[in-house]
Amino acid sequence: MKLSEYIEQDGLGLAALLRSREVTGAEVLDCARRMLDAVNPHINAVIEAYSEPLAGSDDPAAPFHGVPFVVKDLVLHAAGQRIEMGSRLAQGLRLPHDTDLMARFRQAGLRTIGRAASPEFGYCPTTENVVNGPTRNPWDTTRMTGGSSGGPSASVAGGIVPLGHANDGGGSIRIPASCCGLVGLKPTRARTPIGPDVAEGLNGLGVEFAVTRTVRDCAALLDAVQGAGLGDPYVAPLPACSYVEAMQQRPEPLRIALMRHAWGGTQTDSAVLVGLDDTARQCESVGHTVIEAAPALDWDEFVMACMVYWAANLAAWTEEVAVALGRPIDASTLEATTLACYRAGKAMKATDLLHAMGTANRISRGCAAFFQQYDVMLTPTLPVPPAPLGTINANDAALDAEGWTRKVFAFTPFTPVFNMTGQPAISLPLARTGAGLPIGMQFVGRYGAEDTLINLAAQLEKALPWPRVAPLAHASAT
Repeated sequence: MKLSEYIEQDGLGLAALLRSREVTGAEVLDCARRMLDAVNPHINAVIEAYSEPLAGSDDPAAPFHGVPFVVKDLVLHAAGQRIEMGSRLAQGLRLPHDTDLMARFRQAGLRTIGRAASPEFGYCPTTENVVNGPTRNPWDTTRMTGGSSGGPSASVAGGIVPLGHANDGGGSIRIPASCCGLVGLKPTRARTPIGPDVAEGLNGLGVEFAVTRTVRDCAALLDAVQGAGLGDPYVAPLPACSYVEAMQQRPEPLRIALMRHAWGGTQTDSAVLVGLDDTARQCESVGHTVIEAAPALDWDEFVMACMVYWAANLAAWTEEVAVALGRPIDASTLEATTLACYRAGKAMKATDLLHAMGTANRISRGCAAFFQQYDVMLTPTLPVPPAPLGTINANDAALDAEGWTRKVFAFTPFTPVFNMTGQPAISLPLARTGAGLPIGMQFVGRYGAEDTLINLAAQLEKALPWPRVAPLAHASAT
């Protein structure tokens, strides 16, 4: 198999070639390793390449039988493999069991070839941690990949693997999907399992899934891994049919709310607005109604509630890791803003968390009422195209927890509200800058309505097909 042939395929395409015996598993893995060797030195996405891939199902009927895959260095973990969360504090940490989602990725037939970079504990919209260094965008290696799933996203856009694990506590699937030109679906809260180590991620903000190049890979993978794990505290509404079937159904006319400018006053870049308006016109041209509208909310109240969630959880996570590995919690083990959040979290009271949960309740109910009037909401994924590396510095000692939170949320104002409400949201690579950098468009659905988003995404993928890999991948495959 030629490298040029390998990068042309999405995950289902590779699985079909393997199933028909047009290529062998050894050939596919060899291509993945050769792309890793060629591309990764330029982008620093995969921080650990496994000497042998982690086994997936041997069943040829598994939807992603034999397909190479990477896992993000955060939350999800494989038995006996390192999970270091982008932090000096957690270096060398190994756990003896698969997480529930890791087990489902194996059952889907995926063969995991490595561990990809994350910012420290995931609380950063760019993947530039101290311990591993910056992960670079395959479209322009002077630019950020986004975060916190920047390592997997760069791996997929760079042609190393066709899809990769990702998770999202404020935009961490959708933001790097936007920066790297990928499909990034944040599922409905509890659609995918997060156990058994925790009952829920970030008090419900955090969701686990993946980034892909194609809508069909997104739909098929969600079919393969969705559903509650044993002992999960709640479950998402069951879909009416498989997501692959939903993708293939005839589209129904949708009422789409268009949001041009973000809550909180962050200005949207002109190139992003051009892409947004083009996307809105394309939605209208295929039969949907687009109306400029957005739910009202108190942005400052929302940001402060998120700070409480993040700081409280970071305090708990860092203490657990420090105790397990016998390390101190200080500037020698944590980046400056993580340390600031740890200290803020330690100083919080239980009532602070309860008040934040009250804010989440009010915002969630307000958004739910808004989505009674609209089927889908369209926004930019980010207000700007992929920014230069160094734009966001998580090791800035001048920032306290509130200052860091405000900086992060001002940079990513369109995505995090829907972590709080639990609604599904997808970023699609529907626009480009004049220099060819990808710009993502975010579509948000009603709670539990991934089927609507996947159907719309397939419609737009057909109408506005996008490049599947970055130029760096093409150059490396010649």
